[in-house]
Amino acid sequence: MKSLHRTSTAQESFDSSAVNRRTLLGAALGVGGTALLAACGSQGQGASSSSSAASASESAAASAASSSASSPAAASSAAPSPVASATSASASASASASVSSSPLALAQPSVESQPDSLRCLVNKMRPFEQQDWEPSDLVEFYGHQLRAEAAKAADTMIDAAATDGVTLLVSSAYRSYAVQQQTYQYWVSVNGQQVADQLSARPGYSEHQTGLAIDFASPEGCRLEECYRDTLAGQWLAKNAPRYGYILRFPDGRQSVTGYRFEPWHYRYVGVQIAQEYVSSGAKTFEEFIGTGAAPDYASAN
Repeated sequence: MKSLHRTSTAQESFDSSAVNRRTLLGAALGVGGTALLAACGSQGQGASSSSSAASASESAAASAASSSASSPAAASSAAPSPVASATSASASASASASVSSSPLALAQPSVESQPDSLRCLVNKMRPFEQQDWEPSDLVEFYGHQLRAEAAKAADTMIDAAATDGVTLLVSSAYRSYAVQQQTYQYWVSVNGQQVADQLSARPGYSEHQTGLAIDFASPEGCRLEECYRDTLAGQWLAKNAPRYGYILRFPDGRQSVTGYRFEPWHYRYVGVQIAQEYVSSGAKTFEEFIGTGAAPDYASAN
């Protein structure tokens, strides 16, 4: 596995605090919970932390440690909240069996014949044709993995932000089919499938599997929360990301098109040329830009 570059001190501190939280949560959850935490937030064999898989914010995860209820504010890519129990683990296993056997129904393969295309669109109506597809050019990237071109562009963008006095932290990047499967099933066991589908992508339908998506964070907090847009990092990304080939994938007020709630931290690499065309087109979502129509829900209700 290629390695792109150094990891910043701020990123190391961010990753270290995340690891410490997972260690504490793992101890509280036991063996089953530790496995889920490893799948949903740690650097692993061919996969990193979870997203368009649902996940609670850092503050939600902390408060959930002393609560038996799950917060519906969970967003698409962090470690699960520490409310798991033997009951929820059992429910997860049961849900996994039912969802994995769910038919694709009317869902169509992604618009590009090659999943490694920068124009590849993956959403609730357009899964990967080969559901467990993996990129061939992944590189190590701030404790996670990303496709080489996307990582190089993001590295340049992170440096540019730093020059402007803004720190961009990386919360999540590439996630494999297997990791997405574990992450999604966890949230089904906690919130039920209907709520989980608003927050988390089913395995084979996650944009993170393309290796082109990043969930950013900030030293200011608001990790995986809508208030991220008000942080210096969120504001900088909203203004500058397209210059480096990244677009905001799940904008505010467009859940009826994208199928997901507003995620001001989730950016998708499409390349500078396509990003500029996207901005110039006036399209509000990648779906509208590509012209595939809305994907508010899965073709199959099961």
